[in-house]
Amino acid sequence: MSKKNRFQSPPPDDLIEAAQNSSLAFRLNSSFFFRQLSIFAVMDLILLVLALLGPLLYAESRCAGVARLVAARGVPSAETMVWMEASDYTITPLDREPEGYPGSPLSWLSGLSSLEGGLRRWNLSQFYTVELPNNGAPYAVTVDLTGISLVLRYVAYALLACQAVMLVSSLLSSSRTVRRVLRPIQDLAATAARLNSMTHMSRREIESLAGELEKINATHLDSRIDLPSTQKELRELACSINEMLDRVNCAYSAQMRFVSDASHELRTPIAVIQGYASLLDRWGKSDPEAMQESIDAIRQEAAAMEQLVEQLLFLARGDNDSQPICPQRMDLCQVAGEVLREEEMIHPQRAFLPRWEGEAFIQADPGLIKQVMRILVDNSVKYSPPEGRIYLRVSCRDGMARCTVQDEGMGMSPDSLPHIFERFYRTDQSRDRKTGGTGLGLSIAKWIVDRHGGWFEVVSRQHVGSRITFLIPLAPETPQEAGGPAEGTPR
Repeated sequence: MSKKNRFQSPPPDDLIEAAQNSSLAFRLNSSFFFRQLSIFAVMDLILLVLALLGPLLYAESRCAGVARLVAARGVPSAETMVWMEASDYTITPLDREPEGYPGSPLSWLSGLSSLEGGLRRWNLSQFYTVELPNNGAPYAVTVDLTGISLVLRYVAYALLACQAVMLVSSLLSSSRTVRRVLRPIQDLAATAARLNSMTHMSRREIESLAGELEKINATHLDSRIDLPSTQKELRELACSINEMLDRVNCAYSAQMRFVSDASHELRTPIAVIQGYASLLDRWGKSDPEAMQESIDAIRQEAAAMEQLVEQLLFLARGDNDSQPICPQRMDLCQVAGEVLREEEMIHPQRAFLPRWEGEAFIQADPGLIKQVMRILVDNSVKYSPPEGRIYLRVSCRDGMARCTVQDEGMGMSPDSLPHIFERFYRTDQSRDRKTGGTGLGLSIAKWIVDRHGGWFEVVSRQHVGSRITFLIPLAPETPQEAGGPAEGTPR
């Protein structure tokens, strides 16, 4: 027996889902049931106390009234006692001393002085008796409680029956309500389970599933399931899941667009290499000029492909948070000076105008910051005429180090500014092969600046030029810097 078959024998998915749903529904229904049962229990306890105190208070008050009557008229004779049988009380002369419990259970409540010295005996389902000494002629007053206890018993039976009916009906009603409330959650869980189970999906299946996911939004969910206005939590859950699906959809679309653009960028140099390879195969063997032209073109396209692949790998490592960053305390002016010297060597015919406004120490990776400056300066060189000047400035303001690269080139339209940091975006698609750019430089620069806690400021006017500034927080001052400026401050 294999390890999988031995240790993994899950029950059917529908049974698991039914068990989970029934468990949640059972807990909710049980909570509603016991809550209502506790309310009824408290109510019955209060009614039971009232049912006990009521007959006691009635019997005590009745006995007090009879005692006052006896004190005024005396103990009734044997002939009149026959007529008392039609009433709810009787007066019986005693030939013995009074017996019973001293004191009234309701003396603190009733305060009936006419029954002082009386001894009591009672059975609340039948009678309540008070025996009084009456100055040597004792007698007993008995109140019949049979009728009251019978009425209270019938009322208790009716009340318990009504409560039982209410509990059953409430349980059924709450069960329907719970199922109605849980239905959207079950629908969302079923869609997520289907998405999880479909590991190999065709394009048609993805489009079909995407269509189903698009249906799961707050508006359609409310209209289809008819959620009451009180179910705020469910609407918030649906909105949260829809927002998550929107982010997944945006990320998926961006990934597909990224792959499509990368394929397009690689297709052109591959086609060029294949064309010159065919040229070499047909005529290059006997034509030195064709051979040299083909070799130069293949080298150029291979270098462009190498640059593109390196940029793609950089962005891929950045997306996976695997791109190493080694921050250290550095002077932004010093790095800008190094980039300026390199660009002056590469483009000796161009006019570079630097200006450093004092030291600008930041905590950053020198290699990555230098890469950002190279990207900005390289774009200024590409998109400005040979006679155009390029300005490179470094300054500090409001706790931020500012590095600005400005040119006198073609500029950008207002519609293009929001998209210049998107991958493979070019403001002038007709010049992509002329300039040799891939459309990834500014995306890489933005990733680097973002990881250093900074941002970009872009100002551009068509046919006037562009000014791009990146800002990075200044590093805390060292004790030496706090005491005064260091020697050898750059110009």
